[in-house]
Amino acid sequence: MADLAPYALIYDPSPTDRPSVQDFKNHLEKGSDDVKIDAMKRLLVIMINGDPMPQLLMHIIRFVMPSKNKQLKKLLHFYWEVCPKLNPDGTLKQEMILVCNAIRNDLQHPNEYIRGATLRFLCKLHEPELLDPLIPSILSCLEHRHAYVRKNAIFAVYSIAIEPATSHHIPEPAETIQTFLDAETDATCIRNAFIALSNLDRERAIEFVRSKASNAAALDELLQLAFIEFIRRDAAHNPDYVPLYLKIIFDILDSSSNTAIYEAANALTRLSSDRNAIKGAATKLIELAVKEPDNNVKLIVFEQVNKLHQNNPGILNDLAVDILAALSSPDFEIRQKALKISLSMVTSRNVDDVIKLLKKELNKTLTQDYEKNSLYRQLLIQSIHTCAVRFAEVAKSVVEMLLDLLNDEDSASSSSAIDVINFVKEVVEIFPNMRAELISKLIVALENVRTASAYRSAIWIVGEYSHDESEIKSAWALIRKSLGEVPILSSEQRLLEEAEQSSESTQTNGVSEEPHKSSKPKVLSDGTYATETVFSTSQKAQDQVKSNRPPLRSFILDGSWFLASVLASTITKLTLRALDVSENEGFKNALRAEAMLILISIIRVGESSLVAIKIDEDTTDRIYSCIRVLGEGYDNETIDKAFLYDSRKAFQHIVQEKEKQRAESTASEREKHASQADETIPFRQFAALNTASESTNSDSLDNDLVLASGSNSDASAEKVTSKLARIVQLTGYSDPVYVEAYINVHQFDIVLDILIFNQTLETLQNLSVEFASIGDIRVSSKPSSQNIGPQSFHTLQASFKVSSADAGVIFGNVIYGGSTAGDNNIVILNDIHVDIMDYIKPGNYTETEFRLLWSEFEWENNVSISVPGNSLRGFLKYLLTNANFACLTPSALSRSDSSDENANEDDDDCQFLSANLHARSKFGEDALANLSIEINEATNRITGHVRIRSKGQGLALSLGDRVADLQRQRIIEYAQKSELR
Repeated sequence: MADLAPYALIYDPSPTDRPSVQDFKNHLEKGSDDVKIDAMKRLLVIMINGDPMPQLLMHIIRFVMPSKNKQLKKLLHFYWEVCPKLNPDGTLKQEMILVCNAIRNDLQHPNEYIRGATLRFLCKLHEPELLDPLIPSILSCLEHRHAYVRKNAIFAVYSIAIEPATSHHIPEPAETIQTFLDAETDATCIRNAFIALSNLDRERAIEFVRSKASNAAALDELLQLAFIEFIRRDAAHNPDYVPLYLKIIFDILDSSSNTAIYEAANALTRLSSDRNAIKGAATKLIELAVKEPDNNVKLIVFEQVNKLHQNNPGILNDLAVDILAALSSPDFEIRQKALKISLSMVTSRNVDDVIKLLKKELNKTLTQDYEKNSLYRQLLIQSIHTCAVRFAEVAKSVVEMLLDLLNDEDSASSSSAIDVINFVKEVVEIFPNMRAELISKLIVALENVRTASAYRSAIWIVGEYSHDESEIKSAWALIRKSLGEVPILSSEQRLLEEAEQSSESTQTNGVSEEPHKSSKPKVLSDGTYATETVFSTSQKAQDQVKSNRPPLRSFILDGSWFLASVLASTITKLTLRALDVSENEGFKNALRAEAMLILISIIRVGESSLVAIKIDEDTTDRIYSCIRVLGEGYDNETIDKAFLYDSRKAFQHIVQEKEKQRAESTASEREKHASQADETIPFRQFAALNTASESTNSDSLDNDLVLASGSNSDASAEKVTSKLARIVQLTGYSDPVYVEAYINVHQFDIVLDILIFNQTLETLQNLSVEFASIGDIRVSSKPSSQNIGPQSFHTLQASFKVSSADAGVIFGNVIYGGSTAGDNNIVILNDIHVDIMDYIKPGNYTETEFRLLWSEFEWENNVSISVPGNSLRGFLKYLLTNANFACLTPSALSRSDSSDENANEDDDDCQFLSANLHARSKFGEDALANLSIEINEATNRITGHVRIRSKGQGLALSLGDRVADLQRQRIIEYAQKSELR
């Protein structure tokens, strides 16, 4: 078996249904070409799986080798590749002489396909005794008239020349190939010859590159790629030729081949760290990404540009606007990628140009119908937001344009309106000198707002940042105009009565009035009758009154009670601030009285039948507390502080946390790609395997070698103890067959390395392991049947394809033959529960994105929390660490920096904690969670609940089960600690 050299692994679908040697002989001797083809395919699978079948060699020579069928000849080449060609003593089998004669005849065959296919086969043949008589025929093929034969003959010569056992058959291979190159005109043949020459004789290859250097841009694409590959390898060892290589690379950048341009740009960044070279390579990559029609290619090229920008900070900043040219692509993912890269390149020098282009794109979303138009508009607003908070000079210029988006009514544009309000809110806080002007513009824009959530946030801004008397009067005028006549209940009833009277007065000509409704038959499109309803004058009056309502009044009557509570708080803030800043007693008393009238009016109308949804208790309590503050006086400093300072202080903390996160992210990226002045020079040859990846960042070829060797993978760094933890016992120790499996998780695949031990004193025949699965796990390959000797071990592999992060179970059994032919023995295997944490990682959504998805997701899993402990933040950290969630509420973790959930528990001064969490699966599934917990001091327990939402049911249930398991582990840990004490 030592001389077997299979070049492919083929799965045998039916290992038990295996033809005998005699059956093969009959098929090969008496069958037609189609029967022989099927027999050869079956035979090749058996041989590759380990059985050499030497008894069939002469039958194949006699009955298959003479055939003229081209498919049979191709299968015959595969057979010569894997069949045993040597005797046990290492000498060539006598039958191979006949094979050698047949191969020589094929090399001289008039059909160029047969010649070329035979030459390709010879590249995999390394027996000197077989190749020796074929050398003249191989060399003669170098002069064949057909290019297909010549290009394969070159590689055949090369494979013979580089093999130590056969290199003496061609004394001067480099000279032979050089002579071939001088006379060759076909582009593919020239490329193959150059690849062979570059590996055989570097000096000759350099001379050939020099001869073509003056016309590199006009060369064939394949030859250009071969030049680039040679230059990348040779420049690392021969820096003297770098100027020549740079000239060639720059010429190839001007060629018409997109593939060559991409490879040349990457090679250029490896050859030179010069600013102009890096910028030139990035420019070509960006041009390629913009004009290339394939979206996958665009993403790959943009990823390369992003890496280039990260490794060379500051050099590519001038190309930010060029990258935004990709926004013309209809694909949303391309636009998202281009915006992300461009925003990382924005500086004070190019921010104006970037903002102008983003404004233009934003205006297009209002007049044109893009793919995912609302999401694209939201992405543009967020991009403008990012630029504006970083550069004060552009913040003022974009606010007015963005405020025009507040008058959209549809649900899709509602998200855009919320993004605009969040942008205005942050700009107002960060840039105090713009507050007065921005507040006045916001007040004007609110007249056309038709979205309750956007109006709610805008009202909060107006109430929080209106400080002097003129601003308070403007804000109050806005509220009174948007609210309409008060009291709301009596004015609505009066308007409704007036509308009914007006509608009744318009009915004339003796038409009888119907108090409720009237109906008449209507013929539908399919010829059937239906009843058409005409609403009464009362309904028409209600519609007329509803259409004339101002926005704030309309929101309240439609049941937006969260907006009503924010309005009550805003009115209270404005009144308290007016009492402090104004000296006009009449104005202060009138404002205070009107504020109480508005708040009482909201409660009364909320309890009436005019509203779509009755007012809730929380809103009622909030409004009553505001009325009590306005009625009992304003000398209480605690109340003033709560209304006038604490709310803004909380928002300031949020803004500061955002700034801190942005600064930390920027510093982390810079530190990742920074080089220290005293940094040591790494040598890959001297480095240990586990540190080799750190020294190969300069050359992607070296990186490929490290990745191929496995030294850079996370699995190689895994400790033996952690590997042992992933071993699952599938059968008991007393079962006749002991089975255990090691679980390997590879992105979207699960591979089980199965160890089988035959504990009996008999040979187990046709033993097979059958698997099935529950959930989104599919069996992609199952082990073949095996015969296992007494007290023997055997290893198998089974692979599964995972399509989602839902919880899954793998189960199965072991089947092996019994004492009779029809009797089988079965051993049931233990279930394998797939750990979804292998597919879950922390997310990075903003609070706005969290709220948007929270309202969209349909499935919710509510898990109750009840564990011993006295640290809410400690339990939150415990949950984040073990459930792979990310905390989106910065203040929830701001008290303690300790990563140990049990550390500093006595210093945890909060009694209630609420935090938003986000996790994302490898399959793009989002899981949102809200943790609400409190400490019960009487029982010293943490109680509350976790609400988990996702788009699909499976992920929410799986994460809920994970949280429940963590609770049980927590309880066990505390019980063990108590016993130790």
